[in-house]
Amino acid sequence: MITITTYSEQHRSGIVDLILPIQQGEFGLAITLEEQPDLLDIPAFYQSGHGNFWVALADGEVVGSISLRDIGNGQAALRKMFVKPAFRGREHQVAQQLLQALFDWSTAQGLREVFLGTTSAFLAAHRFYEKHGFVEIAADELPAAFPRMRLDTKFYRYSL
Repeated sequence: MITITTYSEQHRSGIVDLILPIQQGEFGLAITLEEQPDLLDIPAFYQSGHGNFWVALADGEVVGSISLRDIGNGQAALRKMFVKPAFRGREHQVAQQLLQALFDWSTAQGLREVFLGTTSAFLAAHRFYEKHGFVEIAADELPAAFPRMRLDTKFYRYSL
């Protein structure tokens, strides 16, 4: 059974153990933990304003993550959506549950739009976001406050 809960410090090492192997091993991205200061202080980076960070747990193990960074003006950035390979797909619906938690929170917080950036390598992610109502946009359509990652090349918007 999968449980979606908000991040607390007890999840810190589980988040790192989830995200880095997917970025580095599965997708071959040259990115380190040090290049992701948001992961070193999740409460300050994500759990402020209208933002938050959620984890998916299976028997206490972190198997998924998603975050929302408040960027002002009724807008937010979806970041750090990762699911362990063994928990992907329809059987577990981890990604759907994480995204629904983010949408529910965003609506309750009165947000109007959610933006995200991803790399061209994450093809399954592109399909997932498009299936769930995200629309691809050009980089110059992003809000000025959007926190771009150097590896992001594809961008999406979701209107609430």
